[in-house]
Amino acid sequence: MDVEQEEMQFLGIYGIFRETTKLIFTWRRIFSQITLALILPLSFLFLAHMEISDLFLRKIMFDEFVLDQTQTSTPSFDKLSDVVSSEKVYFFLFQIMYLVIFIVLSLLSTSAVVYTVASIYTGRDVAFKPVMSVVPKVWKRLLLTFLCVFISFVGYSIASLLVITFLFFFIILAFRTAGGGVFLFLYVVQILYLAGAFYLTAIWQLSNVISVLEDSYGFKAMGKSYGLVKGKLGTSVVIILCLSLPLGTVRFVFGHLVVRTSSLGILSKGTLGILCFLLFFIFFLLKLVTETVLYFVCKSYHHENIDKSALSDHLEVYLLGEYVPLRPRDVQLEKFQV
Repeated sequence: MDVEQEEMQFLGIYGIFRETTKLIFTWRRIFSQITLALILPLSFLFLAHMEISDLFLRKIMFDEFVLDQTQTSTPSFDKLSDVVSSEKVYFFLFQIMYLVIFIVLSLLSTSAVVYTVASIYTGRDVAFKPVMSVVPKVWKRLLLTFLCVFISFVGYSIASLLVITFLFFFIILAFRTAGGGVFLFLYVVQILYLAGAFYLTAIWQLSNVISVLEDSYGFKAMGKSYGLVKGKLGTSVVIILCLSLPLGTVRFVFGHLVVRTSSLGILSKGTLGILCFLLFFIFFLLKLVTETVLYFVCKSYHHENIDKSALSDHLEVYLLGEYVPLRPRDVQLEKFQV
């Protein structure tokens, strides 16, 4: 990276994206190789899942419609009922298989990109084979962090639902009305819920980087991420929005115009599908690199100097054999004066 660590704390949203694009274009060879090996299959899987799920659901809905028109207690009804039940089981198994493969590929992509950016930061030589040899040694830590974040999201959603339900009925009983005031209340609560969800997402993004570069994973990594986000929360949330909106838009366009719309011709659908595919893996790579740059910016903001030689030794451990985490005092928490 061109910016010194002491100066990274002053990078804003534009500066972080500028540094991200510089990294990708300067080291386009290694990032292209990572994209072809991991992010490309992930993007194809993500979009293909929508197409296959839609075919599954249409088949199930059609067979259920035929089943409703079939006289009960007949061999045809029993046979068709068994077919529908089997289709639902296959659909459920397909969703589970997709979820597992998607999570694994996503974690492998994250570990590869974070390791690569950290290696570039320390001035190490970066090659594709060493990076790919490191990936299997890191993704289990990321998986544990992902599971902890998932538990946190579930707990947050359940707690929010209970609070919203209680307040909803309290307002109705207290004011004996279910008019516009209640709907305004629900609208405000929804905004607050989304704000909390974005805050958790910001913590999650940095937790992934911490799980690779520090002696922390799971809830411990989330705790460290919580500390790093302080002071850079606005920047983190805006960056997440800037990266999530394009990915969400690609998903929406592909799902509604390519998968479900019949008005477009095959050629138009194919062209739009390829465009969505290209945009998805580009934005996904941009997202992973930006998260790692944001980590270094947050560390600099809190005056936590990362010793490059110690971090380089930390990364070297991945290549030498079994992972042995460095102690925090060796790598991370050395304060510098500004």
